[in-house]
Amino acid sequence: MRRFLILLALCLGTPATAEMAPRDGWAVLPTTKDHATLLGDLKSAVKKNRMGVVTQAGPTATARKRGIDIPGNRVVGVFNNDFAVKILALSTPAMIEAPIRFYVTENADGTATLSYKTPGFVFAPYYDEGGDALKTLAAELDTRFESIARAAAE
Repeated sequence: MRRFLILLALCLGTPATAEMAPRDGWAVLPTTKDHATLLGDLKSAVKKNRMGVVTQAGPTATARKRGIDIPGNRVVGVFNNDFAVKILALSTPAMIEAPIRFYVTENADGTATLSYKTPGFVFAPYYDEGGDALKTLAAELDTRFESIARAAAE
């Protein structure tokens, strides 16, 4: 009975697909790639852009082991120590936002979308404390994340 209720809740309470729509502060890049390919290309692009994959999480594989089939879904946290040290010098609270996450979602047609909150959007609440130097670092991260996203989505 419990399994039935979980499945019913999933069917009624979650969208049938993981399609992402544009929203404030986000970059959303639909691709023609499948989920696994986009995820691999993202990891390669992160490395090429001198950043590191710090965290990864996604419910898809574990849900599948439980008999629940959901679209591919992976959150990939990206950052590097150089940016971390510089941001910490400007605003200790701002580091709660690191790593900044990319989101790889599978669409109903088998393609995947790459999304992320832009670093400038993520760090904006800390600009009063971190000043122009934090704005400059966030802008550098915006450029770096855009480069990663474009390379992964190509």
